[in-house]
Amino acid sequence: MDSPVTVGQFEARLEGIRKRIADACGRAGRSPGEVALLPVTKRVPPELVNVAAGCGLDAFGESRVQEALQKIPLCPGHVQWHMIGHLQSNKVRQAVELFSVVHSVDSLKLLKVMEDACGQSGRTMRVFLEINVSGEGSKYGLKQDEAPAVLAACEAFPRVEVAGLMTIPPVSGDPETARPHFRRLREIRDSLRGISGMSLSELSMGMSHDFEIAVEEGSTVVRIGSALFRD
Repeated sequence: MDSPVTVGQFEARLEGIRKRIADACGRAGRSPGEVALLPVTKRVPPELVNVAAGCGLDAFGESRVQEALQKIPLCPGHVQWHMIGHLQSNKVRQAVELFSVVHSVDSLKLLKVMEDACGQSGRTMRVFLEINVSGEGSKYGLKQDEAPAVLAACEAFPRVEVAGLMTIPPVSGDPETARPHFRRLREIRDSLRGISGMSLSELSMGMSHDFEIAVEEGSTVVRIGSALFRD
């Protein structure tokens, strides 16, 4: 397992990632302000999260509820937490208390459970619908043709706001192979806007190895873990 970077390494990497995002925006004719950097803190110690928060980062992503339960109390109270990993229904009540955003909603059943949990806790939740653009059987996510019905059902869920869509492309050593999947998610979003009347302004796509391609294709949230935190 890779070890966490030092404070100095982190600060240099953060500066480099921000420049690469800005450069990708420039190539796409976009403003860097349109793209949020979400640091992914899986297996990152709270001490390094605190350093990242001190650098002005105010939102972080976690993949597992159990790790978040242990870590979040040791981190600054003002930051937001995003759930980016697969969320099981039996973990929803805990997730509602820990996170303000969930990027990985992959079924209508999960939305219903989240609505009930939010109602019981008096909270609201922003979510992304995870779309399995590639059609891989090993991946979570809604099929493309399932999304319209799920969005329509959301009208009955006042405590759950669908902010946009998320996808994870097939693993590849060449970042360019992700481009058609990112482009397709943007096209699906544009189609769903017309069908649902929702703004769906956010696209959560792009990770450490392919985030520049994602930005060029319209991502508004890039989820960066190893490029920031792992040595």
